Amino acid sequence: MRVLAPHEERHDVNLRPAATAKVWLGVGQEHETVAVPGVALGHADVLIAIELSTVCGSDVHTVAGHRSAPTPLVLGHESVGRIIAIGDDGVKAVDGTELRIGDRVVWSVTVSCGDCDRCTAGVTQKCRTVQKYGHERIGPRWELTGGFATHAHLRAGTSIVRVPEALPATVLAPASCATATAWAAVSRGAGGHVLEGKRVLVYGAGLVGLTAVAIAADAGAEVTVVDPSPVRRAFAQRFGGTAVTASTGPADIVIEASGHAVADAIKAADVGGTVVLVGSVFQGEPVPFDAEDAVRRLLTITGVHNYTGHELAAAAAFLTGTGRAYPFTEAVGAVYPLAEVDAAITAASAPDAPLRVGINPR
Repeated sequence: MRVLAPHEERHDVNLRPAATAKVWLGVGQEHETVAVPGVALGHADVLIAIELSTVCGSDVHTVAGHRSAPTPLVLGHESVGRIIAIGDDGVKAVDGTELRIGDRVVWSVTVSCGDCDRCTAGVTQKCRTVQKYGHERIGPRWELTGGFATHAHLRAGTSIVRVPEALPATVLAPASCATATAWAAVSRGAGGHVLEGKRVLVYGAGLVGLTAVAIAADAGAEVTVVDPSPVRRAFAQRFGGTAVTASTGPADIVIEASGHAVADAIKAADVGGTVVLVGSVFQGEPVPFDAEDAVRRLLTITGVHNYTGHELAAAAAFLTGTGRAYPFTEAVGAVYPLAEVDAAITAASAPDAPLRVGINPR
């Protein structure tokens, strides 16, 4: 990530009232409130007033101790908000247009340098110096690092996408994780080919899986969803899929979005098929792999983790366009005030939790 040289100035922004961030200190501890009276914006930094954030599964896993994270930490990486300050004129959105104060936006979970070998190869989400909102330890001059706050300090190298005023915040907030990840997974599975008439099988009817169902179905694919929950299966039908409790394969494209059915996903792929692994973002049991079988079936097995700025823009465009036909407005259940962030995370971790729980800092 670009570091300011000693001679470069920062743009100080005083906040009245002060910004508020909910800081997580570790497993078993409640969040603490931190007041941030001002920020120092560097080159191409942007300050956002957050409209709504949602609790992602990774936030739940972190608080439960199922994944390591540096503390103190401001969690949250699914947010929508409005630009209230820009550190340097000339900050551009992903589409190349100038960003302005007052723009309503979503932004990438990652901050990338744009210059390393990975960035220039097109995998900016795996930048050599990548930083991630909701995953970084807070520090001097960068306290507003996550979505569970009134404001977010976006650093240079963040992909920012302008979004319309009319679309509900509950639809837009998950775009920066679930929607964009699903778009990347479907795109990787399609491999540049038309999806019309293709057989797509999705394991897991969480928000990533359901979004992948809608994207594939909207493109003309025949989509089947595997999930043990009758509630999730019923929801999947409304997102354009045929819901089942077990795979009926074979399929041309298999998207494993649960993290619990990798072996089944590989088994379900047809000859020449592609298996996209997207749900395995936590430590799981080793998966047996029959290399000879994969060779003889001409399988492509690929992983998707996060996404590029262009995939975020495409995901937001889907929500704005044909995605309106699907019930994304119902994905977020209860919305909690920022002061009740611990209650929101508890609600999101319940067995019967909605797809997302919201946090409204206003």
